[in-house]
Amino acid sequence: MELKRVVVTGLGAVTPLGLSAEETWKNMLAGVSGADTIKQFDASRYKTNFACEVKDFDASKWIDRKEARKMDKFCQFAMAAAAMAIEDSQMNLDTIDKNRIGVIYGVGIGGLKTMQEELEYFSEHKDTPKFGPFFIPKMIGDIAPGQISIRYGFHGPNYATTSACASSSNALADAFNLIRLGKANVIVSGGAEAVITDPGLGGFTSMHALSTRNDEPQKASRPFSASRDGFVMGEGSACLILEELEHAKARGAKIYCEMVGAGMSADAYHITASHPEGLGAKIVMSEALADAEMKPEDIDYINVHGTSTPVGDISEAKAIKDLFGDWAYKLNISSTKSMTGHLLGAAGAIEAMVCVKSVEEDIIPPTINHEDGDEDPEIDYKMNFTFNKAQKREVRAALSNTFGFGGHNACVIFKKYVE
Repeated sequence: MELKRVVVTGLGAVTPLGLSAEETWKNMLAGVSGADTIKQFDASRYKTNFACEVKDFDASKWIDRKEARKMDKFCQFAMAAAAMAIEDSQMNLDTIDKNRIGVIYGVGIGGLKTMQEELEYFSEHKDTPKFGPFFIPKMIGDIAPGQISIRYGFHGPNYATTSACASSSNALADAFNLIRLGKANVIVSGGAEAVITDPGLGGFTSMHALSTRNDEPQKASRPFSASRDGFVMGEGSACLILEELEHAKARGAKIYCEMVGAGMSADAYHITASHPEGLGAKIVMSEALADAEMKPEDIDYINVHGTSTPVGDISEAKAIKDLFGDWAYKLNISSTKSMTGHLLGAAGAIEAMVCVKSVEEDIIPPTINHEDGDEDPEIDYKMNFTFNKAQKREVRAALSNTFGFGGHNACVIFKKYVE
């Protein structure tokens, strides 16, 4: 069968860099870091006491206060980002066929704060155990797409994807495939996460996965630098409106760009470490390129997974060099996690949004915090990592990588829309 074309017609975001897609993008181009000492709770007991938190978020701007109390923060973030993306898309919800609109969101962990609060209460009242009636529906990850569909009456495909830090790239890939197969006209897709909590911070700290640069948190996330010492936790949500091309044209929608490919693979190597030679990363990029019917030299920008971990950055750089060959020295590479931190299950969504904006505006956001002479002998710095300053160039197509614990890899590709 002939596959339908899929375009992006709306964006929304709640991130450590801003409470909209535009504010987030503006601060990325300026090289702003979202990292600071944790404000949500006392983190001084931990080896790491900083993260990239969302600032000044007021859920009541997007959600009824009574309803917001029934949601964990990750779901509140998802609702807000979806509301902004739907508004940006200018869909007329009074006339559009809601039976053909779906919601697919990636959530890596879900309501960890809700879980913590309920178990703390339980541990103090074991003789008369009592749990809140909204404990389960606040905690489960799939409640985010569920709540979005309930609010807007969208009756199309509705579920969550969970593949650790690849979760929302998998959500976008599923949404893309369902639309081009004719199963939906529009899918509201993205990711959400809010695990800057005691168990979240404590769990990642005990794994020695986090940076401990407590004296200068804004410089802690430094992908591809020799002095990198772990990732920085982030939180938030991003949402993309994916739409079948003819449906978008018929309603006169603004088209940001076209989504053209998606790939998925497994490292099949280790529960937390990436394959040292970047095998799974190379496979997933190859799959995405094949799906898009593109060659490596068709890609001008790669938004890398680039978490700032000692092993992960090396393996991804190797995979890019192996797959792209000479073109690896001509395309641009950057890790926006250097500014947003690692949004875990929401990372793929925000970084897909970055690719969309890069294609739209022909500019590459930087990888910040790289210092002169701070070079890893295992990384080829002839590759253009776009350190410290945004760079203008034509971006015909952009590719986004996300890799998750368990060896899950997902990759999506966006390119300029041409009739």
